[in-house]
Amino acid sequence: MYIYDKFDHTITRERVAEFSQQVARRLTGELSEDQFRPLRLMNGLYLQLHAYMLRVAIPYGTLSSKQLHMLADIAKKYDRDYAHFTTRQNLQYNWIKLDQVPDLLADLASVEMHANQTSGNCIRNVTADQFAGVAGDEVEDPRIISEIIRQWSTFHPEFLYLPRKFKIAVTGAPKDRAAIQFHDIGLQIVRNDAGEVGYAVYVGGGMGRTPIVGPLIRGFVPKAQILSYLEAILRVYNRYGRRDNIYKARIKILVRETGQAEFTRQVEEEWPLIRDTGVDIPAGEEARIRAFFAPPAYETIAEPVVAFVEAKKKYPAFDRWVSTNVHPHKVKGYGAVTISLKPIGGIPGDASSTQMHAIADLADTYSLSEVRVTHVQNLVLPNVKQADLFAVWQRLGEIGFADANIGLVTDIIACPGLDYCALANARSIPVSQRISERFADLDRQHTVGPLQIKISGCINACGHHHAGHIGILGVDKAGVEFYQITLGGAGDEKASVGTLLGPGFPGDQITDAVERVVNTYLELRSSPTETFIEAYRRVGAAPFKESLYGRR
Repeated sequence: MYIYDKFDHTITRERVAEFSQQVARRLTGELSEDQFRPLRLMNGLYLQLHAYMLRVAIPYGTLSSKQLHMLADIAKKYDRDYAHFTTRQNLQYNWIKLDQVPDLLADLASVEMHANQTSGNCIRNVTADQFAGVAGDEVEDPRIISEIIRQWSTFHPEFLYLPRKFKIAVTGAPKDRAAIQFHDIGLQIVRNDAGEVGYAVYVGGGMGRTPIVGPLIRGFVPKAQILSYLEAILRVYNRYGRRDNIYKARIKILVRETGQAEFTRQVEEEWPLIRDTGVDIPAGEEARIRAFFAPPAYETIAEPVVAFVEAKKKYPAFDRWVSTNVHPHKVKGYGAVTISLKPIGGIPGDASSTQMHAIADLADTYSLSEVRVTHVQNLVLPNVKQADLFAVWQRLGEIGFADANIGLVTDIIACPGLDYCALANARSIPVSQRISERFADLDRQHTVGPLQIKISGCINACGHHHAGHIGILGVDKAGVEFYQITLGGAGDEKASVGTLLGPGFPGDQITDAVERVVNTYLELRSSPTETFIEAYRRVGAAPFKESLYGRR
């Protein structure tokens, strides 16, 4: 993984010192809250319903075990002994005291971490496929270009005050595990007809009150020219993006209102003005960064791994966990383990300091000291030998994270909602807990098969409900929480926005409504192998509407 150089260390150290002075001025009253707000947001610090919340950047979702140990220590020292992993591969602390923030940031800096640009109208944390570097289907490791973009975009003088926040995601494979079409810019690493590696570029995707699947504006940008092309996109956005209306300020609105063809024309017109100005990364620098992501020294493992095969035969629960939670690895004899942070009745994405320490220890012992954060609020041990999977499963069981539910109905995404967020209209966490409890039976979950439920507590869609096979949106109706259901959303390479079925349900009825949707799917699917999203796309919304609302 990437190791800080002197520039990274200097930037992080100086930012901590600068913000420490700003916090001190706020505490003495020299700065009002209105004056302090833009300063704290530049450092990832939000003022939520009950306390300050700090969002920590985890670039492209990659953590060392040392960093995870520090995140656990911070949770215990500065928070209420837990942390929350988010849908953008970040981590949040929800109960932070302002006077302790400088010390917390200094602790982060000691392990090459920070909260820079996790808020504000700037380029946010660059995200990528959680299986980067170990997936057998990728064209190239997306962490390399993600790190290059991180360095290019950090404190970029032109792009620190954009019309609105800006998010970039990268996938290295045809199978999109990074939801690139729901980002301001999405990059897919591809090969052209000549076999050269480059990038397909999607622009103008997003969720929130105006969910849009981003269109492809260029099918191939050569590797050597990607930064100048990104800069051209951002210059067009910076020039023409709305600054007079926060609801129309995202690039998705600019692309939609300008038109895909005209927006593309403007970018292509801007690009030649930038290409020869030294923006693009020199070949030597690309090679230097690539070296940080060189494959580790994997062992040569004979097939089959007898102990692994025997353990699956002896322990059906382990066999089931392997089938859902272990992703194929490009190296024979290894697997990538997804750790479910969704125990039945738990809070999606939450982990205690004890659990985080245990996972960091597992990474040291079994996964070459590396951990990944996923887009669906889980963690990954990317390099586990098959012979060690049983031991990993046993240890995860001891800390409550051995649920064999990855991609199933209880692997729910939920934003913090009204329990924490000042913007929320309704609670998300209790809804997710009740749904997971309703579908707690693992046999039933596996009968239902792949199904993504995503819950947001407001229209800002931090729970990505628009991209859920079943999406749930909390709304406020005269002080009462109601929940609308959308169906048919997806955040993969066949990205789609879910369709609203009808009026919302009160909180005490939404679990029953979700169960009716699932039961309707089971009744109408063409075979046990037809997934929920496949069945929905075949039959449409009508039978689900009828099951929820009756004939109208």
